[in-house]
Amino acid sequence: MTLDGFCDHTAMIADAEIHEHYNDLLRNAETLIYGRTTYQLMESYWPTLVKNPSGKKPMDEFAVLIDNISKIVFSRTLKNVDWKNTTLKKEVIKEEILDLKQSRNGGSKNILVGSPSLIVALAQLDLIDEYQLAV
Repeated sequence: MTLDGFCDHTAMIADAEIHEHYNDLLRNAETLIYGRTTYQLMESYWPTLVKNPSGKKPMDEFAVLIDNISKIVFSRTLKNVDWKNTTLKKEVIKEEILDLKQSRNGGSKNILVGSPSLIVALAQLDLIDEYQLAV
């Protein structure tokens, strides 16, 4: 994603180094928050890799980590979600996110947001504590 908000997962190749970086982030996280588009993109690929590993250790580890983490998907159009450990919510409610932030494993685990539109929505609600930019 560029700083001006353009997002295209095909514009780069996710190599071992980037997967190792995100593996570290996921190991220190409790919950991953997605919007519909990003959720569907991720759900269509990673559970398959858990069942049929690629043989590339960092990528296969990422698949297992993301498969096992608690996920929340915000969507007004999805009727259900099939990926394990995933909860579907229709709208972002500030108080629910604040409750989630306060209840997260004594504050030692992070909540990650993996969708550009949700980053903007949570920023507008003053719910973002830290931005991480990977260059």
